[in-house]
Amino acid sequence: MEYLPVEVIGNILSRLGAARDVVIASTTCRKWREAWRDHLHTLTFNSNDWPVYHEMTSSRLEILITQTIFQTTGLQSLSILMDEVDEFSAAPVIAWLMYTRETLRQLYYTVRTTPTINILEKCGRQKLEVFALSHNTLTGVDPSYQKFPCLRSLYLSYVSVSALDLSLLLTACPKIEVLNLMSLDIAMSDTQTTMLLSSLSLKDIYVEAISLDKFILEADSIERLHLKDCTLEVFELVGKGTLRLLKIDDVSVIHLDIGESTENLEVVDVSNFTIMWAKFHHMISRSSKLRRLRLWGVVFDDEDEMVDMETISACFPLLRRLSLSYDLREGTLHYGLQSSFQLANVVFLELGWTVINDLFTHWVAELLERCPNLRKLVIYGVVSEAKTHEDFHMLAKFTSSIVRLMRKYLHVEVQFEYE
Repeated sequence: MEYLPVEVIGNILSRLGAARDVVIASTTCRKWREAWRDHLHTLTFNSNDWPVYHEMTSSRLEILITQTIFQTTGLQSLSILMDEVDEFSAAPVIAWLMYTRETLRQLYYTVRTTPTINILEKCGRQKLEVFALSHNTLTGVDPSYQKFPCLRSLYLSYVSVSALDLSLLLTACPKIEVLNLMSLDIAMSDTQTTMLLSSLSLKDIYVEAISLDKFILEADSIERLHLKDCTLEVFELVGKGTLRLLKIDDVSVIHLDIGESTENLEVVDVSNFTIMWAKFHHMISRSSKLRRLRLWGVVFDDEDEMVDMETISACFPLLRRLSLSYDLREGTLHYGLQSSFQLANVVFLELGWTVINDLFTHWVAELLERCPNLRKLVIYGVVSEAKTHEDFHMLAKFTSSIVRLMRKYLHVEVQFEYE
């Protein structure tokens, strides 16, 4: 070890991550202490790494973090993730940010700061590439002054911010590719009803637990869009057809528009969502490159609607993974199943149900006939509500039926997932 260059030792210490482990390792010898001082580039204070953190007061933690950071000279990544701490004082936090701002490339900060400080103003704007902030407030964003020319990933959770400041912040990040917004407290002005976010470089956006009247996203390079647990009256995506993944999970939205240019979509994953199938299918019908379609726990706006399998076969010839789970009703099973269409490229099929009955078994059989190259079948079901003898009898009958059915498809791997 004594022949290792001090720079290599610095890389070794940086890979340890946890501040306590780094400090202990640096006491090995004078050379390691030199590496700690001059060549350490990653430092993490995480309340999950060391139980003693939970026993310290905020002021004691502030002193510990300050002493540790000030012994380094070239930090590139700083993480302060203290879930058990109510708040830190503004003065030491400002000192940490000002001390590291010239070299910092990644900053993760999740502790409420009192009084509120403008973290954007203090952190290293010129080199910062990743910025994650939680439990704080963002105010007074000025793109003419607060430019982040290297920022590629921005993660905001439980942050209070105005719709205008959020929009301006995105403008100040000309190279941003990843945007994660979770449980934001978004303030709208008296005359403002729409949140407009615009970026030429954004590729991946994740939005969770946000309520808005109208959300417009202008992103010409967007590839991944994931909405989860949101309540929106209107969501519109304005782009140039670069979207590859669309995921909607437990979202309430009256008007959803992802534009007409969906020809590059490869994955559509919709769960716990009320849809008007004809309108939704029209929206994605040009996605001839679609390889994965998941409609799980969907509710149809019109009770007579069902997923038209023949149309799916015709519009998505490259489809390889198909996942379906919705209420099957008498008289609707054969909707879209009468013709001799095939899902020739489907190799992975997931089917789910909430009520055990013969209808589901018949549905499985119908789909299996139309997937000649299927390699794996996964069946999801709910059995926790089975309480009576009849319930268990129906479950046993269903299982026996599936076993008999699968004897015709010995090349297909079958897996059962029960809740």
